[in-house]
Amino acid sequence: MRARINSALKDAMKAKDSERLATLRLINAAIKDRDIAMRGDGDEGGASDAEVLGILGKMVKQRQESARAYEEGGRLELAEKELSEVKIIEEFLPQQLDDDAIAKAIDKAIAEVGADSLRDMGRVMSALKAKYTGRMDFGKVGPMVKNRLG
Repeated sequence: MRARINSALKDAMKAKDSERLATLRLINAAIKDRDIAMRGDGDEGGASDAEVLGILGKMVKQRQESARAYEEGGRLELAEKELSEVKIIEEFLPQQLDDDAIAKAIDKAIAEVGADSLRDMGRVMSALKAKYTGRMDFGKVGPMVKNRLG
């Protein structure tokens, strides 16, 4: 994952694509921040690919929320900038699952953990996050799991 990001960074430098370069540098900075935080916790290995996917997912979500706020405030040029950053970040995320695939994944996770009530929701969400980080929006998935268990 890091190699893909660094390769894209070098390509953006060569192409003199300043917008793409700035976004890729933000991604690298977020990953390095996570590495430093992990070092403080005594983990020397650095962020795994799954953690990098989590970081990228969080970055996408932040930018979507910012774009929404800018649109509501009438600042369309800033909203467009945020959305263009989202497109660049999403290049490194796996393909998002559609609603049918999410429903099947939820059913499978419920069966795997043996969930039968809302008290098991945390275990179901953990199972989904372990397998599908970066491939589904867990803010949207949470209510779907709750409906299935409730």
